Amino acid sequence: MSKVGAQMAKSSKNTEIQVYDGYGHTKSLVIQGHVFKRTSKPGNRFSANVWHNTLDMIRLFFVKPFPHVLVKLSWQNLTLETQAGPDGFFRFEWSSEHEVEAGWHRVKVAAFLDKGAEMKSANGQLYVPHSTQYGFISDIDDTVMVSHSSRFRKRMIALFAKHAQSRKMFPDVGNHYKLLSEANTELSMPNPFFYVSSSEWNLYGYLKEFFRFNGFPRGVFLLNHIKRWYQFLKIGNSNHSGKLDRIIEILETFPKQQFVLLGDNSQADPTIYSGVVDLYADRIKAIFIRNVRPSAGKNTNIILEEIAQKGVKTFFYKNSLDAIAFSVKIGLLDAKVLTQNPQSSDEGGRK
Repeated sequence: MSKVGAQMAKSSKNTEIQVYDGYGHTKSLVIQGHVFKRTSKPGNRFSANVWHNTLDMIRLFFVKPFPHVLVKLSWQNLTLETQAGPDGFFRFEWSSEHEVEAGWHRVKVAAFLDKGAEMKSANGQLYVPHSTQYGFISDIDDTVMVSHSSRFRKRMIALFAKHAQSRKMFPDVGNHYKLLSEANTELSMPNPFFYVSSSEWNLYGYLKEFFRFNGFPRGVFLLNHIKRWYQFLKIGNSNHSGKLDRIIEILETFPKQQFVLLGDNSQADPTIYSGVVDLYADRIKAIFIRNVRPSAGKNTNIILEEIAQKGVKTFFYKNSLDAIAFSVKIGLLDAKVLTQNPQSSDEGGRK
């Protein structure tokens, strides 16, 4: 075997490419991913054994990025090149030579050695939404999934003791999101959902399985920088400033749609969403904030009041049935859904 061949065999043995679902339209397409020298993926076991779940979660952080490797994307008749960053992260942005139909489209990504030999390839998917009136951007932790983000011990127990199918979600939140995906459009043309979180890319597969298993609208996940095993104590506690950038990028990519933002007050969502409104008040139809941290309720109300003064509908709530009722009130949903989803007796929030 030649020296190059031996090098390729050695490098490609454990190399893995993780391609995250991309998004865009004909003139603006984006897809991202990581190249790893080594990963330690858990098996597809969904066990009631806490130790199994803990071990599987730990494995997600035993990754070794492949820095500065050459990455190529194949899309229709185009081939694009980029270089992964020091953490193995890569990103492609391009325009298509031909009109791209709405739906999910396949792409191929490959990593190459310096001498041009392909080490590994992987397929990914790109989402082109239908041209609907609304798009939805949602946080994950403590908005959809019960995560105890503001309480370290409980957060770690929820993360490490449960698998993706046993994680607890808030009652009726899945139904609310399903209704929103079908709001003011046809079943064959669902509204797009973007799940933007400060959680790390390590949890991508875990989160996708949680959303799939619980029947949420399929959407695009935009997460935070990958972490290694020695950063366990910082899991889910990343700088939230990047979240604002990711939301702005979505709004810039789809300038003809209005958006609804859904989050919670466990950490920084009210402040981040206020920043979005400062820049795009005419593009934001409404903001929903789940009250999971009563001690922050007063400050949350102040922020939402400031947002409301800029013409954006806001709703501060505990129960998703109340959020469904408010969605009807502001015209996002048809009133007939209330007969199928009687309003909760829990107190709603700001109108």
